[in-house]
Amino acid sequence: MTERGVNDMTDNLTYTVKQAKLSVVQGDITHQATDAIVNAANSGLMGGGGVDGAIHHAGGPAILEECKQIVARQGRLPAGQAVITTAGNMKAGHVIHTVGPIWHGGSQGEPELLASAYRESLKLAAESNLSSISFPSISTGAYGYPVDKAARIALKTVVSFLSKTTSIKEVIFVLFDNRTLEAYADTLWDIMGEKG
Repeated sequence: MTERGVNDMTDNLTYTVKQAKLSVVQGDITHQATDAIVNAANSGLMGGGGVDGAIHHAGGPAILEECKQIVARQGRLPAGQAVITTAGNMKAGHVIHTVGPIWHGGSQGEPELLASAYRESLKLAAESNLSSISFPSISTGAYGYPVDKAARIALKTVVSFLSKTTSIKEVIFVLFDNRTLEAYADTLWDIMGEKG
């Protein structure tokens, strides 16, 4: 990686991919006003720590009620899959809940499951005809996925999805801390450089 701080790149944290805008920002995902925000959920969909707990807390009981109905109907949500609910009290229109993989060293299908979590979330948003979506860094908190590896998978998966015709016109990665922001900013810089 080059020696470049995020502050040097402020103007370069947004890229255009086909008809869509892809951005990397630092902030609180529960404050996003996009059509959907993505929850890095656990398979039980009952809330938890980190992003999951923050989204359930900010959105209120309506999200948990819908999650309970989903689990009653289809059972626990496997890693790499996604479901959609209301966003309750938040500005966003919907919450897309997806389950990322727990990191076990990378040889137990973690990269494929992580890519699937992003892809299935985007597919669900497109099927719902949504035009904007905000993602956290899935699996890099309690699930222990190394941020640099996760950022590359996340951004490549999103860029690949946006390269096709879709209703989605804006994807924002909303990252909670500066270390994660720098990893995603550096990776986005590299990926968009590879695209020319």
